[in-house]
Amino acid sequence: MTFNEYILENEIAIRLSFVFSVFAIMAIWEVLAPRRVATVSKTLRWVNNLGLFFLNSLVLRFLFPAAAVGVAAFAELHGWGLLNYLKIPSVIAIIITIIAMDFIIYLQHVMVHAMPLLWRLHRVHHADLDYDVTTGARFHPLEIILSMFIKFATIIVLGAPIVAVVIFEIVLNALAMFNHGNVGIPEPLDRILRWFIVTPDMHRVHHSVEDDETNSNFGFNLTCWDRLFGTYKEQPRGGQAGFTIGIHKFRDVKQTNWITGMLMLPFKGNISDYTINTRRWTRGC
Repeated sequence: MTFNEYILENEIAIRLSFVFSVFAIMAIWEVLAPRRVATVSKTLRWVNNLGLFFLNSLVLRFLFPAAAVGVAAFAELHGWGLLNYLKIPSVIAIIITIIAMDFIIYLQHVMVHAMPLLWRLHRVHHADLDYDVTTGARFHPLEIILSMFIKFATIIVLGAPIVAVVIFEIVLNALAMFNHGNVGIPEPLDRILRWFIVTPDMHRVHHSVEDDETNSNFGFNLTCWDRLFGTYKEQPRGGQAGFTIGIHKFRDVKQTNWITGMLMLPFKGNISDYTINTRRWTRGC
């Protein structure tokens, strides 16, 4: 059995072992040293946020049995993609893939804030009234499907190696749980880390109810994109423990933290003019 064949056969087990390990670490950390005081029942939020996560997992497994790794294998088999065409050495191809896919994730995140129709889907993620490790798992199924198509296209254009796709998926899941954690890091260490990776204090700003704060800090893994494209914001005006999480006009727990409410949230209200250009301090989102 080749290494790629081993990865293909055991990809789910490999990813899940990392997911459950990091989730357990973050959950224990949140209990021992929470950064913010909860405003909504933790049990209610966890049951519904994780319920949405498992629903999305079932939907993806049904629609895309081969998932991203299968697309990478197909591209490699047919020699598709830039990296396959240029026959880039494996180690360099892996590094290029991880950086390029992270950049695409950043652009996708900006896009779902910039387009009112897509914001309606993405606001399911932002409508959580509290912020913890489970917030990183709550996305509307339609947004998850859109994200998979973007990921497939990226893999095919790049000719991403199988192992690089697996590494990226593991890193993305792990850092999404880490930077959505209700935890704090000592300020000197946080200042150093956020030059490289997104920390909880950095990404938490992105979940503020205020427009200019919501429309900042789009990165999930690397922080360089926010710094390069001018979307970096160091701290929320209200301080990490004092600012409000969520969306101004969605404060009803049944609408924001029950799975039925989350699934229906994109279809509530009229399509607004909310766009990425709304980066001033207003209350319009």
